[in-house]
Amino acid sequence: MNQELLQQHIKSYLKYLRSDQGSAESSERADRCHWYQRYTQDRIEGMSEDEFFEFISNLYALRGWGNKKYFVDNLIQKNGFFKALKEELAMLVWGQNPIENRWDHFRSNVKGIGPAMMSEILAHIHPNECAIWNRRVYEGLSYLEVKSLPRHNYQLTGETYKQITALQSDIAKELTRAGMKDVDLIWVDYFIWKELKGNGPLKDVYDDPKPVTDPQETKFLHDEVRDKIAEIGTWLGLESNTEITVSRGSRVDAIWEATIGNMGRVIYVFEVQTKGSIDSLIVNLFKSLNNPAVQGVVAVSDAQQIEKIRAHAAGMAGLSAKLKCWDYQDVLIVHESLERVNESINSLELVPQSF
Repeated sequence: MNQELLQQHIKSYLKYLRSDQGSAESSERADRCHWYQRYTQDRIEGMSEDEFFEFISNLYALRGWGNKKYFVDNLIQKNGFFKALKEELAMLVWGQNPIENRWDHFRSNVKGIGPAMMSEILAHIHPNECAIWNRRVYEGLSYLEVKSLPRHNYQLTGETYKQITALQSDIAKELTRAGMKDVDLIWVDYFIWKELKGNGPLKDVYDDPKPVTDPQETKFLHDEVRDKIAEIGTWLGLESNTEITVSRGSRVDAIWEATIGNMGRVIYVFEVQTKGSIDSLIVNLFKSLNNPAVQGVVAVSDAQQIEKIRAHAAGMAGLSAKLKCWDYQDVLIVHESLERVNESINSLELVPQSF
């Protein structure tokens, strides 16, 4: 970490905190922590769907979503049993196992709640023990020249989260040394948000991706790309879903769907390939075309696999004409770009939440 740069920004932040806006930020931070800390284990497990919506929708991690109710309803639906979802959330926040174990367990068992949401919940309820991790924090720490940071959600294992918390604890100590009182890890997030966010061009952070070989990372990558494809479709105004059966024998990772007047549905199918047989991917996409609403199929993988997929599909006349390929690195860039757009537009509050 570049200590000279850190101290420069700490000095600037202390000056900011003496302003009226900085004082208001201090009050906001205290209010948010107090609000989330009301959620004991029993209260989390006993939440109604309305209470769960309030709990999730208040997270800063959802600022990219205009229709938060759609997101929360879809979250409940994806996880099947609402009671089990609440129990998993309570275990993440209040369980007795080490945080790295609870983190990995939750990631493996709950769909739709990624590291940004997980860490924000943990940090607001346990601000002295848990740090926030999201794109803004990544940008800020990269700006401070911290090396080997996890760029993608699939890389953020429980052990990595523990290391990130320790790193942010070091920043908290520097803030305390500079004269701030009662510094916790939420304060570190506010400091990063105010002083360090938005540094460095977006494309650079995706350069030279390393091959993914670890089985757990491979699964997390698959799920991350699948979910972001669905979110891209939703942000584009399409009906999106994951893990959908579109025809007999064809269950696909994601779909985009549109209804065109009274002419019926148009469906675009996506299959994400991070491991396994290319033949099975090709067969699955081919079978999906048995549904007449399917107008295009998209294989999502890395550049090397895409070439193999195209070669395998070339001899299948019914498939090759409708097959498109999308590099998963591009999926991640598009998602992040749209997320920035939505955050900016939603901050204008042009549409009330009741809509």
